[in-house]
Amino acid sequence: MIEELNNNELPENYEELKKAANRSADWRARLEAVEELGQTNHKQIIDILTRLMESDPVYTVQEAAYLKLKAFGEDVKAPSKNKPELVKGVSKILLRIKKSLPRDHSYEDFKEKLKKMRIDVYDIYEGEKGADFDAWLTKMWNSSNK
Repeated sequence: MIEELNNNELPENYEELKKAANRSADWRARLEAVEELGQTNHKQIIDILTRLMESDPVYTVQEAAYLKLKAFGEDVKAPSKNKPELVKGVSKILLRIKKSLPRDHSYEDFKEKLKKMRIDVYDIYEGEKGADFDAWLTKMWNSSNK
């Protein structure tokens, strides 16, 4: 297997893909990077995929990295989907944003301000919640006391 790893060259766009894999505010870019990186079995790529599998905040990205590593024959354990709180103190973050808006602001105003102020939080929860993101964010917005 070591010989196989050494014979594979890194993709021409490796540096670009490495940057995309590190984009904290763009889970889609990280997922695309996993898909492309997962086509080349190389130690440096395995290191990136392992890091994403173990610590990416979005389960979809973790799972994709896991599947690529399994396909390479790596002995890896599936990531857990159960995470208590993706971003520490998210309720306080959302409350702070809500309080920074006028009293009669709309949900859309709140959503836009979150996106502008904390794109990292927005991106993580959008990636994790998928189609349920708006329902979750509306619930969080409604439950935040002014």
